[in-house]
Amino acid sequence: MPTYDYRCTANGIVVEVSHGMSENLSNWGELCQRTGQALGDTPAHAPIERLATGGQVVKGNALRNAEAPPCTSMGSCCGGGACSMH
Repeated sequence: MPTYDYRCTANGIVVEVSHGMSENLSNWGELCQRTGQALGDTPAHAPIERLATGGQVVKGNALRNAEAPPCTSMGSCCGGGACSMH
């Protein structure tokens, strides 16, 4: 079963979860229930977004930073190397 990374838009927490390709979780409550994680102070109805990792490893601490992760020499963050950072 594939794994997906979801980020809660209310608290910025990124959680990895396994589920079928046709499934899509839509809120923090569903994500917490699926992973056995406590809701904490975040409302269950808080929206989440599935991150498109493109088969790359995305570390949660990089996603919580205000700045985007740096581009690689291949320009993978910029769609084919058209990054102004190079």
